[in-house]
Amino acid sequence: MERVVVVGAGQSGSALVAKLRLEGYTGAVTLIGDEDEPPYQRPPLSKAYLLGELEKERLYLRPHAFYAENEIDLVTGTAVTGIDRVGRAIRTEAGDYPYDALVLTTGSRARALPDAIGGALDGVVTVRSLGDVHVMEPLFREHARVLIIGGGYIGLEAAAVAAKLGLKVTLIEQEQRILKRVAAPITSEFFRDLHVSHGVDLREAVGLERLLGEKDTVKAAVLTDGSEIEVDFVVTGIGIHPEDRLAAAAGLETDRGIVVDRFGRTSDPNIWAAGDCTVFEWRGAPTRLESVQNAIDQAEVVAKNLLGAEEPYDPKPWFWSDQFDVKLQIAGLNRGFDQVVVRPGERDGAVSHWYYGAGELVAVDAMNDPRAYMVGKRLVDAGRSPDPDQVADPDVDLKTLLRG
Repeated sequence: MERVVVVGAGQSGSALVAKLRLEGYTGAVTLIGDEDEPPYQRPPLSKAYLLGELEKERLYLRPHAFYAENEIDLVTGTAVTGIDRVGRAIRTEAGDYPYDALVLTTGSRARALPDAIGGALDGVVTVRSLGDVHVMEPLFREHARVLIIGGGYIGLEAAAVAAKLGLKVTLIEQEQRILKRVAAPITSEFFRDLHVSHGVDLREAVGLERLLGEKDTVKAAVLTDGSEIEVDFVVTGIGIHPEDRLAAAAGLETDRGIVVDRFGRTSDPNIWAAGDCTVFEWRGAPTRLESVQNAIDQAEVVAKNLLGAEEPYDPKPWFWSDQFDVKLQIAGLNRGFDQVVVRPGERDGAVSHWYYGAGELVAVDAMNDPRAYMVGKRLVDAGRSPDPDQVADPDVDLKTLLRG
């Protein structure tokens, strides 16, 4: 194998090419991205970077010199237009790149509002890339009126930043509660109360009917409850699509993501994939993880498997979110839970929610409680399930749960 080409210069692509070199691969490595920037972190975009607390250079996953020093051909600002599976080459606007092994780390893209309801108006923005944030920054001025559509983590993080900067914030969620897809009702309640206490006008079970514009710029929003609000701009946080269009056009198997086996191979043995764009079987169900953990860990396993390791990928999911003065840390996946145990933290305002399914501990949400998160993660990763009554008892030392 003389040539590895990686399409997608994000967290996963960057981790994969670095791991290839660390594992001793000496062949040609090309990393291609459609943005003009080198690979950078996305999580801080809607938090520290938007707040102005983080310089752009600190977003970069590795310094510019890293790629040259490790003989990695980093190609930025170049869109891939197709894959020639027979000839083993990818097509780009700048020409073709032949490969012996191709890895797709194409990530995901933000869901957009339909043009028919005003999605194409100026002042309607998403939070997915550096370019998105640069468009948003001048809009985040004190007293500006912002409508945030979507009560997931992206929407809530954007709402927290806007409120901290002194904007008038309205957040709508069409489901019955915020975080419905990813958290138990008690966690939703915690973050609802947090946002309301900071002045966010948070409306659940309310969706967007349409946006109203003047001279192609958004000016107001009509909501599904019949109300109309004036806005200066709109942030959409309504989820993401796995970026599997390139794979699908090339005839690879896709199913709301690029289907890979436990080693990271696609339906073409010469093409692999890693990160947000992939869907794989995990614990008996098709799984797609949208996390830094998955982007890095899956990429590193794929890098080793490219070199013959045949190591199955067994993720240990973890996530986090920063909102106002609360750090949420999540271990595991809470799918299939039927019980949530609440454990008060040792500090004021700290609390953790422990998810059980058929008696098995499957996940932990920890709010400003890093100790509960660390213990919970070790238990979840090890497949150990402490007695729920012990978890709920604040007089029981967390460390004893690890010894049980």
